[in-house]
Amino acid sequence: MFRAARMRLAAPQMMRGMRVLELANVLAGPTVGQYLGELGASVVKVETPSGDVTRTWRLPRETTPDDRSAYFRTANMNKRSIAVDIRTDAGLAIVHRLASESDVVLASYKPGDAEKLRVDYETLARLNPRVVYGEITGYGPANRRPGYDAIVQAEAGFQYINGDPDGPPTKLPVALMDLLAAHQLKQSVILALWQRDRTGAGSHVHVSLVKAAVSALANQASGYLHAGVVPARLGSDHPSICPYGTVFETKDAQLLVLAVGSDRQYATLCEELAVVVKPEHRTNVGRVKDAGRCKSGLAAAIGRRDRAPLLESLARLSVPAGAVNAMDDVFRMREANELVVRDEAGGFVGLRQVASDDFSPGGSPPEEESAYLPAPHKSEHAAPILESLGYSKDDIAALAAPGVVVLL
Repeated sequence: MFRAARMRLAAPQMMRGMRVLELANVLAGPTVGQYLGELGASVVKVETPSGDVTRTWRLPRETTPDDRSAYFRTANMNKRSIAVDIRTDAGLAIVHRLASESDVVLASYKPGDAEKLRVDYETLARLNPRVVYGEITGYGPANRRPGYDAIVQAEAGFQYINGDPDGPPTKLPVALMDLLAAHQLKQSVILALWQRDRTGAGSHVHVSLVKAAVSALANQASGYLHAGVVPARLGSDHPSICPYGTVFETKDAQLLVLAVGSDRQYATLCEELAVVVKPEHRTNVGRVKDAGRCKSGLAAAIGRRDRAPLLESLARLSVPAGAVNAMDDVFRMREANELVVRDEAGGFVGLRQVASDDFSPGGSPPEEESAYLPAPHKSEHAAPILESLGYSKDDIAALAAPGVVVLL
């Protein structure tokens, strides 16, 4: 039997006692649910009878029959699962009873679908006026287009500016638009709960993938809006700092990246590399204008050095530089491993969403030790969830027989 990984949480259980009903699937909404669960909230994930679609998104090497794919494990720790057909009156009644006892509801339906299913904010708020309803859509409540991370990446400009100068626009390899929206919704939900403590009333908070994406364009957007510059693909380079983000190969055929943000750092870098600083490269403006020659001179010098000792020297000199790590290298880093949750046998449980080291007053370590729960099997907790709502064993069997509820 799986034993939940037990370790001291990076944050105290500040959400303990909160109940969260997750009516979301894929990545954005479930990421918020896991975040709240890690902070101590009791999270019930309601799935369709076929289950969250990411249960089936498997890598070629995932050959076991376990319904918790690597992708599903991304955002579903610390939850209990029940699979319900909410298109039926009996199934909807279950969800309504859960919502009536919940502090937060997370939803990610296409606009209009929640209303059809009778799980929209107005309906649930009549059952529970204190509920905070956190909703994610693709393009806002008035646009019925479903939101897909890859499409929003393209439409919000990320794909156009990502890639090599001579290559095609390139999708980011992580569903960053989903994660940006999730971060926005986390903040909105927590603020809404804070507001509820002051007013006693729940609220409806909404985030769209496209607005979360555009809000994160940062300097690329302001460069266009302020200076009229349409960003071009620069590979790993930066449009207004040099060398910043540039990848170089070392003598031992390893890769490193520089993030030199000041003229002083550049002078120190050149001194370490025995590169003569040309007059036109003494300022960042000059280096950006003559980026090609600036980078080529550095590349030749870096190519004469091995990566590890060079990075050690640059760290000692406070010149920002780092190794370009593959995923196996990433999880050799202490900081990365502190986010990995494993069971007592060393098996992978999940990756924490709460990256903060300590939320305790005065920086003191949290006093409580809390168990991380692995991502659930589909409807793994259906029976105990229904029993907690007052359903008898006969009631549960009657719900399972026509497929209103899936029982393991």
